[in-house]
Amino acid sequence: MLDRRNLLKLMSVACLYGCARSDPDLSKLANASSLKVVVVGAGIVGASIAFHLSKLGVSVTVIDKTGPATHSSLGTFAWMNASWAKQPKDYHALNQAGISTWKSLQAELNIPIKWGGSLEWFDTPKRQQRLADQIDEQIKWGEPARMIPVQRLREMEPKVDFSGVRSAAFSGNDGAVDPVLATHAFLDGAKRNGAEVKYPCELLDISLSGRELQSVMTNLGPIAADKVILATGAEPDTARRFAEIDLPQRTTPGVIAITKPMPPLLNRLIIAPGVHMHQRLDGRIVLGEQEGAPDTEAHAARLMGRPTAFPSQDFAEQHFLRMRDVAVKFLPEIQPAELEAAHIGWRPLPLDGHPVLGFSPRRKDIYLAVMHSGVSLAPIAGQLVAQEITSGVENTRLSQYRPGRDFNNVTRY
Repeated sequence: MLDRRNLLKLMSVACLYGCARSDPDLSKLANASSLKVVVVGAGIVGASIAFHLSKLGVSVTVIDKTGPATHSSLGTFAWMNASWAKQPKDYHALNQAGISTWKSLQAELNIPIKWGGSLEWFDTPKRQQRLADQIDEQIKWGEPARMIPVQRLREMEPKVDFSGVRSAAFSGNDGAVDPVLATHAFLDGAKRNGAEVKYPCELLDISLSGRELQSVMTNLGPIAADKVILATGAEPDTARRFAEIDLPQRTTPGVIAITKPMPPLLNRLIIAPGVHMHQRLDGRIVLGEQEGAPDTEAHAARLMGRPTAFPSQDFAEQHFLRMRDVAVKFLPEIQPAELEAAHIGWRPLPLDGHPVLGFSPRRKDIYLAVMHSGVSLAPIAGQLVAQEITSGVENTRLSQYRPGRDFNNVTRY
């Protein structure tokens, strides 16, 4: 049973981020310690949810068919931001909350995060003017962003070649993280609170008594469960199989290349035409392609099975060299960089561009947590999902992200 101190903590969490009604079910809060939840997917979102549930005393088991951060979380550029692309205002505010929560969790979980902001610009006057207009909107929404003239840009990033650039957008709240280290930090924190993490462990079936969930069946045997959270990223069939709902996604691949450690070259994220770059605290530079895979039959065939790795080291090297050639235009001293790792990242992007957070309309015990911007949103999503699961109270901040919404009303950024 929960003691009075922990019960009061649960009560405060229940309405900290907004409740659909003013009377949280205290019996559900008090029974949080007897609640058994299985989180399917050990990426950064699932790991954060597990950590926040474990802090509230829930009995948590995390399962993953391959291992922590081996899918979408492995192949992400890991840009933590609430940028102009986060539309509309409510969604932007959710991302702002994600960044703020990262800053509070950084010390608690000892996660190395490189802050300092981002610099972004485009290579056409029309798109650059639109960027300036979007930054004006960001400022109205409370984001510490502004346009920076080229003279100041050269002071901020002396190693970057800003030839032809007149100004760039500076978003001072932005940062970057090693998503694999961050995922493991969340899971380690959850385990310290009593959670179990099992892999390779694949969800095979769900055992019911009537329509009530009793357990989940895995290749390692049954696991007792009152609730299941599907945090399976870009996996296309999981929601249909276990939550009895079609979850339309426009999942796309992107290549991430990580260099071997280099001397300090970058102070912040660089979002340049054709390439994204940031340098981790350990000296490794992360390159993200902007355009995506070439639109050819050969690439389509290779990507058919949604691989996360290249078929050979030679293929990985070719993609890295192509990205490095673009990066050299802006960062000449990256020329001698050597490839350490390259990944194909599959972005779990619901059709309308927004997260899916909530119980399935057809299965009251199956909760979905699928989103792009998983790195930016993981901390706040973890908090809000944990609050909903333990309190039984719907959070109004998540109302527009429910899995039963109309995905045909698409507003893309």
